[in-house]
Amino acid sequence: MTSVADQLDKVLQKTAQVLELCNALQEENDLLKLENQSLKVALDTAKGKNVELDEKLRVTKLAKSIEGASEKSLDIKQKINDFVREIDKSIALLKK
Repeated sequence: MTSVADQLDKVLQKTAQVLELCNALQEENDLLKLENQSLKVALDTAKGKNVELDEKLRVTKLAKSIEGASEKSLDIKQKINDFVREIDKSIALLKK
């Protein structure tokens, strides 16, 4: 039969092992939280880029539809540039 001192030593050893495991898991959890946060930022950036590209596509389609109109191509290009500037300003305001 084991003595009380031996049993106490075993309990202390197992407690130390549990504490080490807990610390390791906490560190892993912290790393995963950081990775999750960086992925969220990357996702938000990609979503913003997607919105910007969708808007440019819409402007391009609009420009192509205007192409058949009687306006000169320089006027059309100027309108497209104005649309793009307005879109860029709107995106900049949304990011703030």
